[in-house]
Amino acid sequence: MNILIKPIVTEKATAQTEDLNRYGFVVDKRANKLQIKKAIEELYGVTVASVNTMRYPGKRKMRYTRAGIISGKTSSCKKAIVTLVEGDSIDFYSNI
Repeated sequence: MNILIKPIVTEKATAQTEDLNRYGFVVDKRANKLQIKKAIEELYGVTVASVNTMRYPGKRKMRYTRAGIISGKTSSCKKAIVTLVEGDSIDFYSNI
């Protein structure tokens, strides 16, 4: 099971990274906090202090177009906010 799907790189997440040493990730829906902590420590070589998770349900969306009403659904996801110990950091842009 691939636990980490992608990092969250938004304005709010970047501000938390600079101020509070927190990083956001989209993770597998079935992963628990211990699995997320282990995956981040192995992948980035840092020490994780805490992990907070959030589950977002998919939402129904409708668009009114010239051809008629198009309905669909956004996918559900799970996000994890990881706090690292003082002195550790993750560089998302190092392998670009």
